[in-house]
Amino acid sequence: MSATEPGGTTANVPRKAALASFVGSALEYYDFFIYGAAAGLVFPEVFFPDSDPATGTLLSLASFGVAYVARPIGAVVVGHFGDKLGRKKMLVATLLLMGVSTFAIGLVPSYESIGVAAPIVLVLLRVLQGLSAAGEQAGANSMTLEHAPEGRRGFFTSFTLQGTQAGLILANLVFLAVAMLPDEQLFSWGWRVPFFLSALVVAVGYWVRRSLPETPEFQRAEATDEVAEIPVAVLFRDHWSSVLRVVLCALISVVSTIVATWSLAHGTQIVGLDRTTLLWMVILANVLALAALPLWAMLSDRIGRRPVFAIGAFGSAAVAFPFLWALQSGRIGLIFLVGILLAGLVYSAANGIWPAMYGEMFDTKVRYSGTAIGTQVGFALGGFSPSIAAAIVGDGADGWLPVALLTAGAATVAGVCALTARETAHVPLAQLGTRPADRDRQVTRA
Repeated sequence: MSATEPGGTTANVPRKAALASFVGSALEYYDFFIYGAAAGLVFPEVFFPDSDPATGTLLSLASFGVAYVARPIGAVVVGHFGDKLGRKKMLVATLLLMGVSTFAIGLVPSYESIGVAAPIVLVLLRVLQGLSAAGEQAGANSMTLEHAPEGRRGFFTSFTLQGTQAGLILANLVFLAVAMLPDEQLFSWGWRVPFFLSALVVAVGYWVRRSLPETPEFQRAEATDEVAEIPVAVLFRDHWSSVLRVVLCALISVVSTIVATWSLAHGTQIVGLDRTTLLWMVILANVLALAALPLWAMLSDRIGRRPVFAIGAFGSAAVAFPFLWALQSGRIGLIFLVGILLAGLVYSAANGIWPAMYGEMFDTKVRYSGTAIGTQVGFALGGFSPSIAAAIVGDGADGWLPVALLTAGAATVAGVCALTARETAHVPLAQLGTRPADRDRQVTRA
């Protein structure tokens, strides 16, 4: 991409797009992840108090997973309008929806106050969070990918995931502070504070995203009448195999949900570990991830997307076993060491490059829809992994093994599917999502 192009792009815009993706994703996923922390640490007591600890934890984690059911629906709707009306408009809309629904969660009365209506309202608001999150990363990825310089798409799109990790760090830091409150204060009002802070999230995120121009690629598609009337119909007619591949690759998200959500719930409710201890493990892992993500992404710009993703997927499958063994044994030092290695370094190899790898499977007219639908169906399957893990975990020293097999199996499927994809790291932006024969005809016409 040149310094000045017909769409009005300047050399500074790719950096602004990456920054907007980072800040927007950090703010949006702060909202999304504080629910995960609350589901593991607080909601069993606040919204499911009549259940025994194990059942309360299972129900709370199921409410966390409900958003993942809504996400494929949201992906179809948001993806359609993102490919039809533009990336920028939908990114602003998803941010506002996330902020409002998250603030409202902080207002929900406890089970003790209004009975069964409390968890019902909680779940409905969680569904709205899922609808918003469905289009967030796909839109940010499409925006950044289409602004990025050739040969550096992996690096620039990795800022979307760096923002997601920053949001997770921020969410856990805020919950770390409120988790130190006495239980009476934590369960009555303390847990609500992180949700009320979403008002600031909306204000900052709205300002950042409103200042970014629409991508030159989408502007060209509009100018040449290439915008699809029904993008989803075109997507499933011409790109169904890529959608399926993204769905299966997105199962790598099981690693994240097991470490960041299930391990908190299981470690505190069942193993008996201190909640602040596990929060610090998650925070430090994601601090390392902030540094690892762009490095893995730059490596993928050099050697390709497939080998880097495979390193992350197969490596995560292997390291899941010692992490879950350490968690079940309650050995704090090993939990920190292996947990940070798994979530901070190894998993980041796949997590840092999927924004580029998935987006490069589709052309401009269906990129938003393809990335959104493919990832969100895969994430929906992965989103229930904490509740599945809570149901299959066994008693005793070997109780962790079924959860390890679940995690490793999902990561292995993702790695194998990534190796079946075409390598796109060095394919020009205008030729992404096209068949090799079509690319040859484009070159001939040029």
